Parts: sequence; structure tokens; C-alpha cells
Amino acid sequence: MFAGLHSPNQATGSAAENRPELYQEVRLYKNAREREKIDNMADLFSVINTIQCLEKAYIKDAVTPKEYTAACSKLLVQYKAAFKQVQSDEIPSVESFMRKYRMDCPAAIERIKEDRPITIKDDKGNTSKCIADIVSLFITIMDKLRLEIRAMDEIHPDLKELMETMSRLSILPADFEGKEKTRAWLETLNAMQAHDELTDQQVRQLLFDLESTYNGFNRVLHSM
Repeated sequence: MFAGLHSPNQATGSAAENRPELYQEVRLYKNAREREKIDNMADLFSVINTIQCLEKAYIKDAVTPKEYTAACSKLLVQYKAAFKQVQSDEIPSVESFMRKYRMDCPAAIERIKEDRPITIKDDKGNTSKCIADIVSLFITIMDKLRLEIRAMDEIHPDLKELMETMSRLSILPADFEGKEKTRAWLETLNAMQAHDELTDQQVRQLLFDLESTYNGFNRVLHSM
């Protein structure tokens, strides 16, 4: 009685078999430039969401003020770097990016606008700006070294700025060990010619010293 009739599933399967393009992978990009653009947007999306989650965790007392301050300071630096890669006529502001991708992150946008962790008092941006600059310089210098950028004239300016910024930050103790390590490396670089490069051993030691200094800096923030 029902011979010749097909179930909906059979009909769908038959249609798919007759249209092999349905099995093709959907690509979000056509070339390397488009892929880079999507990756950059994904990075920004991720950072904004992470700030939102961190703010909620702090409100719920799930993270200590010390841990929050350090994490938030780093995330705000990462946000600035990520947004620069995405900013365009199409996306002139972070608000336009969030509207376009339907992001509901009110706590994150508030933190981004204030440009400082909620635990740091508003001193006209001096302390929070120094913290953000120091975090950014640590990341920049270590990234350069890992990318085998080791010439004196490529490392010295950032290292000098790091030293000067740490000296301006009043919350850092006068005997902060990281200052002495940074000063010692500046003296080493000052003795070199602009085209001279650090050796493999020097790069390894400088990375070690920067990482230990960065960890010490975070411990200071945690103790605030």
C-alpha cells in the first residue's frame, strides 16, 4: 500500500547525495589576510569576555583583590593591543564591535572605559597607566627576544623605558630586585654597539631575569 513512498529522512538523505556541495567545508576566509582579520576579531572577543568573567568573579568574591588587580591590569593591556588590530572605519569603537557581535558584557565595557582595575583608586590615571605600561613593556621585550630580535638598538629603548617607568611607580619598593636586574642589563647594552647582538646565552639569561622580575612585579600588585 505504501510502496514507493519515502520517509522524510530518506528524502533528505537522497537530496544530500545528489548535492555533494552540502558536504563541503564552509570556510570563513578566502585568503591569509581574511584569516588574520578573523583571528584578530576572535582575540578581541576573547579578551572582552575574559574581562567580563573576571569582573563577575571579583564581585562574587571568587578571586582575591590581589589576584584581580594583577589579572585585570594585564587584560587591559591585552585589550588595547587586540583592539588596535581590529579598529577600522567599520569598527571605530569597542562599543560598535560589541553591538555587531551581540556581546553583552557591561562590566567589561565599564572596566575598559575606566582603564584601571576597580581596586586601584583614581589618581588621574598615573598609577594605573604606569602599571599598564610596565606590563606592556615586559610582554613586548620578552616577545622580541623569543622572536630572535636581539640587536642592541632593538632591545635597549624598550628596556630603558621599562626602567624609567618602574622608577616612576610609587608603589614599587625602592629596593625592588627587578630594578637592579634591569639596570644591570641596561649597563650591558650600553657597552655594546647599536648593531651588536646578544648571544644565545645572554638572551636566555635576560628572558629568565625578565620573567622573574615580572613575577615579582605581580607579587607587589597582589600585596596592594
